[in-house]
Amino acid sequence: MTPMPIFVHRFFTYTPSKPRHPLLRLALGLVGLVVLAFLVVAGLFVGLGMLMFAAVRRMVRGNPAAAAPQQVEGVIEGEYSVVTKQEATLSLR
Repeated sequence: MTPMPIFVHRFFTYTPSKPRHPLLRLALGLVGLVVLAFLVVAGLFVGLGMLMFAAVRRMVRGNPAAAAPQQVEGVIEGEYSVVTKQEATLSLR
């Protein structure tokens, strides 16, 4: 038997211990909240930046080109090629 399953079990069941001192525990909780608030605010600024970039780009580009005129109803334009149907064979040839 190999020792590998023991190490895998130890790796996936590791949980860091919380500090025992109540003030240190409170301080680390507050640090976590500050980091979380910073990430939320940073995400909002990134999102606003993307929206501003899209708005400026849309204003610089101007109106989009006019669409192609409508064709006759019921007519689909395109290039087609007729494909002949071949019989299905069971041989590998």
